[in-house]
Amino acid sequence: MSENDYQPPKVWTWNSQDGGSWSKINRPIAGPTHEKDLPVGKHPLQLYSLGTPNGQKVTIMLEELLALGESGAEYDAHLIRISEGDQFSSGFVAVNPNSKIPALLDYSTGTPIRVFESGHILLYLAEKFGQLLPKTLAGRTEALNWLFWLQGSAPYLGGGFGHFYHYAPVKIEYAINRFTMEAKRQLDVLDRQLAEHKFIAGDEYSIADIAIWPWYGNLILSGLYDSSEFLQAESYHNVMRWAKAIAERPAVKRGSIVNRTWGDKQLHERHSASDFDELGL
Repeated sequence: MSENDYQPPKVWTWNSQDGGSWSKINRPIAGPTHEKDLPVGKHPLQLYSLGTPNGQKVTIMLEELLALGESGAEYDAHLIRISEGDQFSSGFVAVNPNSKIPALLDYSTGTPIRVFESGHILLYLAEKFGQLLPKTLAGRTEALNWLFWLQGSAPYLGGGFGHFYHYAPVKIEYAINRFTMEAKRQLDVLDRQLAEHKFIAGDEYSIADIAIWPWYGNLILSGLYDSSEFLQAESYHNVMRWAKAIAERPAVKRGSIVNRTWGDKQLHERHSASDFDELGL
């Protein structure tokens, strides 16, 4: 049957193999599949994650806070292998009932506080430490404008363009065209903003940059989804300038490899700053 012959049934039923190689990371019901406690390290902040763009947001944020001298931002980063279903353990579901990485437990507050959704974790940490979020009402509002823009836009880039262009077991022209158009529109939004500003929300580096760079910076620089030529990434000159500058920050170099299990540099788990030593970071 070709894609043009498909008609939705009256009642949808789940085929766990429909999603190709990543089919096991999602299912149509919530809740745990097995009992397993999460490990707990020695630091105030316990992060459970994987080095995807959403995971990188938080580890970059934590490394930036440490670089600013915030010792309370010391953290243990535990690896959650989503392809093996770690996110469906009882321990993980207790921290994030949505079973998505990253998830954070803050033990510095007495009774641990759980924080889930990557954008909220960035905002929580910015407010907790009073860093990387502008102090003025106008500056804070602009940074949050872009943080929420990213949270709404990234699913189109990852779950939409990335899935259908790179991961889907069949190539569907309509889906690829639809999400490519949206990915390029989003890049143009950023390019126009960065034509007038050094950083995403103005002249100050903030959680807006930390949220957006792992998605769109990686897309521009390294061809996330092997798509640089397809998207004509080089044509977005202002995004390229910004992406290269962010990539050179020491905290970004460290944070972008934490909980990463692929690529030239990997740090599966992070429990101490010295864990980076062997990697020259």
